[in-house]
Amino acid sequence: MANLANDFVGIKSPNPFWLASAPPTDKEYNVRRAFEAGWGGVVWKTLGAEGPPVVNVNGPRYGAIFGPDRRMIGMNNIELITDRPLQQNLREIKAVKRDYPDRAVVVSLMVPCEEEAWKAILPVVEETGADGVELNFGCPHGMAERGMGSAVGQVPEYIEMVTRWCKQNTRMPVIVKLTPNITNIVYPAEAARRGGADAVSLINTVNSITSVDLDAMCPEPMIDGKGTHGGYCGPAVKPIALNMVAEIARNAETAGLPISGIGGVTTWRDAAEFMALGAGNVQVCTAVMTYGFRIVTEMIAGLSAWMDEKGYSSTADFVGKAVPNVTDWQFLNLNYITKAVIDQEACIKCGRCFAACEDTSHQAILMKEGRVFEVDESECVACNLCINTCPVEGCITMRTLAPGETDKRTGETVPEEYGNWTTHPNNPGASCAAE
Repeated sequence: MANLANDFVGIKSPNPFWLASAPPTDKEYNVRRAFEAGWGGVVWKTLGAEGPPVVNVNGPRYGAIFGPDRRMIGMNNIELITDRPLQQNLREIKAVKRDYPDRAVVVSLMVPCEEEAWKAILPVVEETGADGVELNFGCPHGMAERGMGSAVGQVPEYIEMVTRWCKQNTRMPVIVKLTPNITNIVYPAEAARRGGADAVSLINTVNSITSVDLDAMCPEPMIDGKGTHGGYCGPAVKPIALNMVAEIARNAETAGLPISGIGGVTTWRDAAEFMALGAGNVQVCTAVMTYGFRIVTEMIAGLSAWMDEKGYSSTADFVGKAVPNVTDWQFLNLNYITKAVIDQEACIKCGRCFAACEDTSHQAILMKEGRVFEVDESECVACNLCINTCPVEGCITMRTLAPGETDKRTGETVPEEYGNWTTHPNNPGASCAAE
């Protein structure tokens, strides 16, 4: 059996599945239930400074985007950090860590961008026995308007400064949570490393308005006739998160910086993809808010079975394994040619591939008598649109042309130097790479 035990910057947990800082980790009751269900760790919902508690809206806090089957693919929230008193949270964190010493308990923090505020909160969190802190530099709404959250995360100099303050004032590992609402994610990651961060976590939520009430003419969720932008999360943001994780993992200045992957993790496969691109573990929120804590059972079983199948004895065996294969467009091999192939036995004759290719692509699929669909290789550019629109998984595949074979579309012969992208005279990256 594969060993799922996880060691992330010295924080140990029985598996790499943590709950992200969010409503599911807002109180002791929730976290205990999560640990009983099997979660390896939690990042406690963001704590603020001592003083008057944060006041959340008392109307709708969430908006959503649904697929045709009513499955939630994206969630928008306008909720702020914890609205419960700091001391109450601290007591509960201490009790949970005492009773679950083998689980990871990391505490998310957000206080004003002043050194004294950070120096004041770190010792009281440390006293709870928590395993680490996560600096919330990602929240894009509400708190950002007060000079915190993504207002800090969008300024690399602030990230470096606050991270350094924290590293100077606590023994706990410091994880910096990054906002995706920025042009280039490597800049804040580099700043976190310069400040001494032990790790980064990403992504936090994406600025969004999910829908508009066309009767009230107001963004949703609607509070007394007004709406605001919120933070977008769930399966829909996974591609954004995967790219940003990969960019940090393959950037020379941040390579080797531990990453906790966040953004749309719903299944064990999602987790494995994040880890293959460099994440040491993953954090989950929207999936739990949709399906409940017990989904971790399937995540654990699925990841374990896949690791056994692949011969991985620990998660460290495949963390970052896909990073060397992430490259820039200019380095893609233009000598690599594929053509679509339709399995006639699997085809249900729906015609979606034909409609998509005929109307919006390269007119490379022919409809013959009896609604038989065939690929015209002289027109096929292997764009993959037919595969993506086909409702039957595996019905359409791509055949790779072998060296020496002629491309019917261009009339060119696939060169013997198959793997050398520089041999193609039309590759615009050739000159870029040479320079």
